[in-house]
Amino acid sequence: MDIDRTTIPGAGVLHSFHTRHGIRFALLTHSSGARRLLAYAEGGDEPTVDIELEPDEADQVAELMRSRPFGDRLARLEQRLDHLTGRQAHP
Repeated sequence: MDIDRTTIPGAGVLHSFHTRHGIRFALLTHSSGARRLLAYAEGGDEPTVDIELEPDEADQVAELMRSRPFGDRLARLEQRLDHLTGRQAHP
């Protein structure tokens, strides 16, 4: 996936994503903390979908998008640390 970052004065930061399958979408992060998900039609420059998310909503979506939940990743890191330091694994 290609990701471009652009600062938009007075609006925030726009991250544009281009998937391997040619899909284009973006995330606009406002200075207020609100986020907008934008989707584009093939070849279009104007978004066809504009979804505004409050910070807590964006966090929920981000957690669902992860390949593994945060708790699982943290537990795996703790196991690796225990292994590297020779400590007993957590029960």
